[in-house]
Amino acid sequence: MTAVTDENPGQGGTGEQLSDTSGSDTSRSDTSRSDTSRSDTSRSGTGWDDGLIARRAQAGRKEAEQTPDEAPEEEEDDGRPQVEAYVDSGSPLRPRLDALRELVGLSRARLDRAALAEAGRVLDEAAARQRLSSRHTVVAIAGASGSGKSALFNALAGAPLSETGLRRPTTSSPLACSWTDGAAGLLDRLAVPGRLRRRPAPGAAADEALQGLVLVDLPDHDSAAKGHRDQVDRVLALVDAVIWVVDPEKYADAALHERYLRPLAGHAEVTFVVLNQIDRLPGEAADQVLDDLRRLLDEDGMALGEHGEPGATVLPLSALTGEGVGELRELLGRFVQDRTAATRRLSADVDAAAARLRPVYVAEGRPGLGERAREEFTDRLAEAVGAAAAGQAAEREWRRNAGRACGTPWLRLWRWYEATRQPGSRDRVPLAAPPEERLTARQRVEQAVRTVADDAAAGLPGPWAQAVREAAVHGAKGLPDALDELAGRVAGGEAAARGAGGAVCATASEPAGGTSRRGAGEGRGGRAAGKPPRPAWWPAAVLAQVAMTLLQIFGGLWLAGQIIGVLEPGLLTPALVMLGGIVGGPLVEWSCAAAARGPARRYGQEAERRLREAAAACGRARVLDPVAAELMRYREVRERYVAVTEFSTTGR
Repeated sequence: MTAVTDENPGQGGTGEQLSDTSGSDTSRSDTSRSDTSRSDTSRSGTGWDDGLIARRAQAGRKEAEQTPDEAPEEEEDDGRPQVEAYVDSGSPLRPRLDALRELVGLSRARLDRAALAEAGRVLDEAAARQRLSSRHTVVAIAGASGSGKSALFNALAGAPLSETGLRRPTTSSPLACSWTDGAAGLLDRLAVPGRLRRRPAPGAAADEALQGLVLVDLPDHDSAAKGHRDQVDRVLALVDAVIWVVDPEKYADAALHERYLRPLAGHAEVTFVVLNQIDRLPGEAADQVLDDLRRLLDEDGMALGEHGEPGATVLPLSALTGEGVGELRELLGRFVQDRTAATRRLSADVDAAAARLRPVYVAEGRPGLGERAREEFTDRLAEAVGAAAAGQAAEREWRRNAGRACGTPWLRLWRWYEATRQPGSRDRVPLAAPPEERLTARQRVEQAVRTVADDAAAGLPGPWAQAVREAAVHGAKGLPDALDELAGRVAGGEAAARGAGGAVCATASEPAGGTSRRGAGEGRGGRAAGKPPRPAWWPAAVLAQVAMTLLQIFGGLWLAGQIIGVLEPGLLTPALVMLGGIVGGPLVEWSCAAAARGPARRYGQEAERRLREAAAACGRARVLDPVAAELMRYREVRERYVAVTEFSTTGR
């Protein structure tokens, strides 16, 4: 078996210059001899003789008898590569190929090699085909054993070029017939050796409509020899169009429909299906079989080119009697002269590759990370970091500070005494949470990350959903520790902790002066600075409390003086003064507590908000931003995929 020469697309460009090395001399000599034989045939009126010995004998006799004026004009193939491209600048195929190339490049990091293999093959084949001749259209004749492929090949060529017979399989290797020169590169790409390259009979060669046609006779696709089937599959992936030859016995063969016609339904515009051997069908049987064949093709999903619509061409013929062969030759002529077969074939290949990639690019619904999912993630982080508890603690601390500032000296002295007796009193805030609370907070953070990753990946194709989850998990590796440190610094009230949240929560993707740094620093603006701010009315309350205390002292001294006889008796006035100080002190303290209720609540809410924002900034920098980047990457490749399928000619 001849090896495939298109393993490297770069080899295709040099194929126009040389034929297969092993058969180049034979091909050139065969061409010369066939031209001489044509001249001899035209004079003698004898039929075409493809025998090698007979042609050599005729060539020798004719060369001795010819004059220079009678020498046949031989069409020269200068061997120069064709520079005319099949795809012009206005064709929709070029932007589709560019989009497919970008799509493959953007997806290599997210999809495995097997998923992109078909798209890569299409790009390679498209590049190789566009470098070769644009003046030629390569059409393969394929079919089952005994369907009459070789007979049809010979009927179109006008000469018995391909061997026919009762032995199966008769055709063992691809045989090519080119109506014009310059197709060497295309045949090299198909790995057709020079010894299997033919030219049509003089009459068929003169048919201007078929100028540029390269016809390839393939082995049987149902051959018992596996190598024959491999050759059929290889060549079918490279040709511009296919003529499927079926017979009345095997036209409904499952192997043909399931292995070839159904998978190639998108290539209907470059497909011909001919029902051969209609001379064997009596009466209206040919029409019945042809209608059933059309039905089967419709079930395969192959559009039929009827009533002027694009699709496959279906027609009956008999290669043996010649019935219908002329109609097929006329259709092939128009098809070849249109010179769009390669473009349509490549466009169908792109459609097929895009259809295979659809499950890994097309999502169900509209995936993404909505505001609700972001808010729920922030709520879970705030709960894990204890933002609500920190706000309540800040509110209580503000009230305690107000009580200390506005309380009576005797009460403050008592509280100081109690604090000295109980170092671990409730007024002292613990610097660290118990281990069980830290473990619970870590579990809440992990659950929050899993939930937001699942929400973001909902509806995405499998590879992209996995990429989103991996981005979330990778970004959240240090998030629980960062939140623990952030909560510990805020709870500890460290004055030096201002702005430390940025260093704790910042990631490599966020600058040092980013949002998380700013939010975390503000989160400790009140508590981390040491004490809550003092309202403007606190000095007046302290002054009133001092006045009440002085009244108590003054009234007490006055009463003591009257008791010891230093002052004149009169208990009512000093008693009232002392009572006013005693009652006024708690009254001032109660008034301060009532006045501090609103500011304390607002202070606690502000502390909760700032800690919540600091935790949210941590989660955004470490989890939400990487997830959003993956979703943006998916949207980008989805746009490229839409560009690939936008100008589909097969509706797929």
